[in-house]
Amino acid sequence: MDANTSALLDALTDPAILVDSERRTVAANKAARELFGTFVPGSDLSMMLRHPAALDAVDAVLAGAPFSDATITQASPIQLVFELHVAVLPSINGDGARVFCLLRDVTVAREAERMRADFVANVSHELRSPLSSLMGFIETLQGPAREDAEARERFLGIMAGEAKRMARLVNDLLSLSRVESGEHIPPTGSVDLSKLLAEILRTVAARAETKAMTVNFDLSPDLPRVIGDEDELTEVFHNLIDNAVKYGQAGSQLEIKAMRQARIPDVGDPGVAVAITNLGEVIAPEHLPRLTERFYRIDKGRSRDMGGTGLGLAIVKHIVNHHRGRLTIGSDAEEGNTFTVFLPSRLS
Repeated sequence: MDANTSALLDALTDPAILVDSERRTVAANKAARELFGTFVPGSDLSMMLRHPAALDAVDAVLAGAPFSDATITQASPIQLVFELHVAVLPSINGDGARVFCLLRDVTVAREAERMRADFVANVSHELRSPLSSLMGFIETLQGPAREDAEARERFLGIMAGEAKRMARLVNDLLSLSRVESGEHIPPTGSVDLSKLLAEILRTVAARAETKAMTVNFDLSPDLPRVIGDEDELTEVFHNLIDNAVKYGQAGSQLEIKAMRQARIPDVGDPGVAVAITNLGEVIAPEHLPRLTERFYRIDKGRSRDMGGTGLGLAIVKHIVNHHRGRLTIGSDAEEGNTFTVFLPSRLS
């Protein structure tokens, strides 16, 4: 393989492999070597690309087909999905190369397709139950319970609850859509978190009192303003604090701590960290990474009974991303469940 051809292959960002008429590897670019490991020129392609569908595609081209495609997966260490495109390659330099194999990483696209399909299925499922209930009660009230005042009052109360549940779901869907559509444009406003958090605490104080929960509100005296949208950050912290009260143990302590942060994780810029901790059921490690997925619930029945739509933490995650911040979640039997929001601060 001459230097020019080798340089051309390495310039490709997608993994590429050249194969001769005997299915032996002639060359592999840098991306292919990084993906599959050590490249041994002259070895059978199966030593590098151990996928029956991929080998069948190459064999088809060697047998006379002008091109062939296949979809393969590769664990490295997470599962990646590639579309393999195989085509005839005229021998130009006399190196014996006859087939060009190009792998295009479509993992993100496939995951997006899966998420869209799951999203539609989940929305349909979430709406089907309350709609079925409403239709059933309406039918009953129009028929057997037409003159039953007691049943009418009971059914109307249930119908009102189901209608409110659908309204919450629609509102959360609209909020999520709005945040996602503008997520690429960072906010430029300035927000006083001390004032914002104090106002949110006043709105949830009554619920905390009914559960005999005490609130420890700890703010650094030199807390800087943060760069953000006040309405969106109100939604973030109202959601997190309300959840902390909702799922906290009766008679326990809720802690809200806001402090300066010299360096936001994975971002590096200075900012503010707001940690919200409650004593509730320990969240198993396998659930932690999925809590911000749309409609993901640890206990679906309990969440619905408490009025949850399964979208709250997804909205929180996207708003925090919009603010170029970070959200971390930790759970410990002794320390409790902690949701920490990191937000960049306005430079003085």
